[in-house]
Amino acid sequence: MKLAVIIGATRQGRKTAQQAKWVFNTAKQLEGVSAELIDLREYPMPFFDEAVSPRYNPERKIDPAVEPWLKKLEEFDAYVFVTPEYNHSITGVLKNALDYVTWELLRKPAAVVSHGANGGARAMTDLKEVLSESRAVLVPSASSVAMSGMSEMIDEDGNLSEAAKANPYGPQAGLDTLLTDLKWYSDALAAARAKTA
Repeated sequence: MKLAVIIGATRQGRKTAQQAKWVFNTAKQLEGVSAELIDLREYPMPFFDEAVSPRYNPERKIDPAVEPWLKKLEEFDAYVFVTPEYNHSITGVLKNALDYVTWELLRKPAAVVSHGANGGARAMTDLKEVLSESRAVLVPSASSVAMSGMSEMIDEDGNLSEAAKANPYGPQAGLDTLLTDLKWYSDALAAARAKTA
């Protein structure tokens, strides 16, 4: 499985990168998984202003600033989107990036890891709704990871604290389950896509 771990925030002083690094560090240790950390800071895009929805525009001319983002998404078999919660939802920059997507995520599994008030649960719910429009396959909600107080549990390099690791029902157990499920769906869907290619 070629996995993209996407940092869904770009603001100064963000903590989301810490959580994304934790996901990435865990994923790259799994057998059969090749993980890459994708930072939206490296894909600056203008606000979406196309006259027709990208999914229904056969005449679409992609903005050159957007093309690298879409080409990068196409490379992967599966995705983990890591998002904070801003005003009960996801960040504007992440929503904007997803508004440009056509079918790059089609029939590929996606999961969400969040942080913030109530673990970022409202952002997680919103993001799953947005991802469903791209026809990504969302792994079951039991495989989601929502963390309150995340920045006290994960350091700048993405290392989970010993106290958090000691909890057998804590965030590491949740992430391990999420990634196991994601790998299962990725393998199954890759085989199915190959049959219909």
